[in-house]
Amino acid sequence: MIVAWTSAGPSMLAAFLASLVEFVEALTVVLAVGTIRGWGGALGGSGLAVAVLLVIIAALGPALTRIPLDIVQLAVGALLLLFGMRWLRKAILRSAGVIALHDEEATYAKEAEALRQAGGIGRGWDKIAFATAFKITMLEGIEVVFIVVAIGAGGVGLFVPASLGALAALLVVVALGLAVHRPLASIPENTLKFVVGVLLAAFGTFWVGEGIGVAWPGADWSILGLVAGFFVVAMFTIPLCRARAGTRVSVDG
Repeated sequence: MIVAWTSAGPSMLAAFLASLVEFVEALTVVLAVGTIRGWGGALGGSGLAVAVLLVIIAALGPALTRIPLDIVQLAVGALLLLFGMRWLRKAILRSAGVIALHDEEATYAKEAEALRQAGGIGRGWDKIAFATAFKITMLEGIEVVFIVVAIGAGGVGLFVPASLGALAALLVVVALGLAVHRPLASIPENTLKFVVGVLLAAFGTFWVGEGIGVAWPGADWSILGLVAGFFVVAMFTIPLCRARAGTRVSVDG
């Protein structure tokens, strides 16, 4: 059905891109743990965290179906809008040069140095490696869970596409990690966060409107209009932020 694809397609894409960013950040630390302290603890900690996250998704998804759809749409829509605007704001400021771009190579080097200084590296079970890998995978994974559950709760039949998008992102990152054994610094993370921010903000706005009874023109097709609207506004905002930052530097200088 056309209506189903206009919802399921963007839902899967948003979940995939958002999850890709989070999994890349987790992979950077896990690679540092595995390289410095051994792969047993690194893979064990990450594997346990992924299993816990899957249980959380499996539990939360069906539970939300017991709540009236309009209440769920309003609640998760508001949270998704705030979440998307946070990502979009940082992406705009990074694109404008106001704040520094995220550097996976630098993150890897910093984490590797901290793991070396922790000491106690031996042939047995490494609790530090296990705990570090588990913690970073859970921290980044919780955001993935939130995104998947929020997108999936926005409409009937969206939970599966959102979950498949996140799963696809996990498989892609794991495959790349096994292939290159190094931080994925070449992935344009800020661009991904910019796109994800636009998508999440658009979904959040749409579902908040659905929750309060707004009759969107074109029904689900309005999501595409909202995506275009947020994108255009964000693109116009970048040069404004760049100019303002330049003016501030000139005045301070």
